[in-house]
Amino acid sequence: MRDAHCRIVLGLHRSRHERRLLTGALDLGVTALDTSSNYLGFRSHEVLARVAGDLLPRFTLSTKVGYFPGADRAEHSLDPARLHVAVEQAVKGLGREPDLIFLHNPEHTLTGAASRDRYALAQACAALDVAASKGLCGAWGVASWDPTPLVDLVDVALPRPSVLMVRAGLLVGTRTLDAADAVAAAWGLGSDRVWGMSPFGGSTRAPVWDRINPGVFLRSGDHVTRVQAAFRAAYDLPKVSTIAVGTEEPAHLGELLGALASKVDERAVREYRDLIRSRSRDQSA
Repeated sequence: MRDAHCRIVLGLHRSRHERRLLTGALDLGVTALDTSSNYLGFRSHEVLARVAGDLLPRFTLSTKVGYFPGADRAEHSLDPARLHVAVEQAVKGLGREPDLIFLHNPEHTLTGAASRDRYALAQACAALDVAASKGLCGAWGVASWDPTPLVDLVDVALPRPSVLMVRAGLLVGTRTLDAADAVAAAWGLGSDRVWGMSPFGGSTRAPVWDRINPGVFLRSGDHVTRVQAAFRAAYDLPKVSTIAVGTEEPAHLGELLGALASKVDERAVREYRDLIRSRSRDQSA
């Protein structure tokens, strides 16, 4: 039986946005979809609406804003006016209001000047808060690849997101794991409001997955594959309720769903985090 506290979101970061993937996800009972305004060369929203517009009402849908087309490459901005327009464009492109819109990697634009950065972050969060209050999205959140720069900026005085999305899994360093915990705590977000992403660090075919045995983090690790074990462990590194994961094959999604019946050995996870934290301190000494 699957753990009722663990949820999977189909992420479209590297996906070709094929209809068969969405129908396959629905067949498996995966009814949450995550994309971003800048995916697929800034065409994700329009392509989704074109190839699967009739399917989108069957999903809870999240997307992200923060990156914009530039002259030579994508550029990032926390300007509240640009973010508000981006939300409006997301609604238009998708043909519906997203259930959740994330502020995408706010750390990308931060300068290191604390007072200036805190003001910029507050203004950006307020822009999404206003968008949600206007009905342009159901709620808003923050998705951060590296939440470390946010640790000293976030407190209860800032607009509070509904969800924080961070990297999760065995390939995430202790600095990022600790920062994710700290930011979630500063915003008063429990693990039910924290999502994970990139649980395999980009690929299940990376050599690292042949060298380690993630099953040691599960109570019944012998009954799952290494990929399944790594995925299930990711829900506790850091503690998250939901993981957005990309795939090109519904069968892979089904394999990951099968991992949710396993239980995590919380003591093993704690010992692992203590170990990598200790090693990090030794290396920086």
